[in-house]
Amino acid sequence: MKGLALVTGGAGFIGSHLVERLLADGVRVRVLDDFSTGARANLAFAAPARRRLEVVRGDVKSLATVERAARGASVIYHQAAMRSVPRSVKDPLGANANNVTGTLNVLEAARRCRIRRVVYASSSSVYGDRPELPKREDQPPAPVSPYAVSKTAGEQYARVWTRLYGVETVGLRYFNVFGPRQDPTSEYAAVIPRFILWGLRGRPLEIHGDGTQSRDFTYIDNVVEANLLAARAPDAGGEVFNVGCGDRVSLLEIVATLEAILGRALRRRHTPVRPGDVPHTLADVEKAKRLLGYAPLVGFDEGFRRAVEYFRTSY
Repeated sequence: MKGLALVTGGAGFIGSHLVERLLADGVRVRVLDDFSTGARANLAFAAPARRRLEVVRGDVKSLATVERAARGASVIYHQAAMRSVPRSVKDPLGANANNVTGTLNVLEAARRCRIRRVVYASSSSVYGDRPELPKREDQPPAPVSPYAVSKTAGEQYARVWTRLYGVETVGLRYFNVFGPRQDPTSEYAAVIPRFILWGLRGRPLEIHGDGTQSRDFTYIDNVVEANLLAARAPDAGGEVFNVGCGDRVSLLEIVATLEAILGRALRRRHTPVRPGDVPHTLADVEKAKRLLGYAPLVGFDEGFRRAVEYFRTSY
């Protein structure tokens, strides 16, 4: 696919990696980002391909802005969002505005501009704290945070836009993505970059709960590959897919892995479980394998090693 791709949130963690891959594949890319959490430094890799990259500063909460950015695109990769569960608990209206209204604007812009397909970021959080593992796409949503509610609503809007207006939408339920360019310093930083940075700096690792909670941590390269597959899979329109590794790692196991890499013991500090957090996640990726041809490219151990090396040299 060599047409124009619009990437919302393209200066963020996931979006910038997707932009990098698209440019490497010879695709023309337009980024729409308000830079509230994204950074121009995340696009520094694009200098050699700057003739094929356009960066538009704008907010997905504005339909007019999204529609202007969407004109001429053949596909939209919708990555812009308020991504943090704790932040959504603190600011539920902001989560709704960014994740529900923002997604609705992307879908409507795609309809008005007659764009063939929208690949959008959903989340494993839609499954909530239901005990069944692994999580399968046919299990009903049970969100327990404003963030999860907003992602569930986005999926429902996407299905309706496919059914009523013929916009091909493909939702990807990301499972705990990690890797280079993830911000470890934010108040709402994810656990892996936060642990790595604290470990490198000799700070105690703050563990919410007893550390036995587990996640299907998914390296960024797997997520990028899933997006590209979703953009061209013929039978994916109107569907949602889990994107994970099909394996889970506990927080205590992350600490042990980090200690082994750094060659020293790390201090720990346990705090109460955060509201909205779920105890375990684990993806069943059979549907993605069957309809997208998806298979994880990078497992947890190799991805974690790469992440440690990135943060060691970048912070």
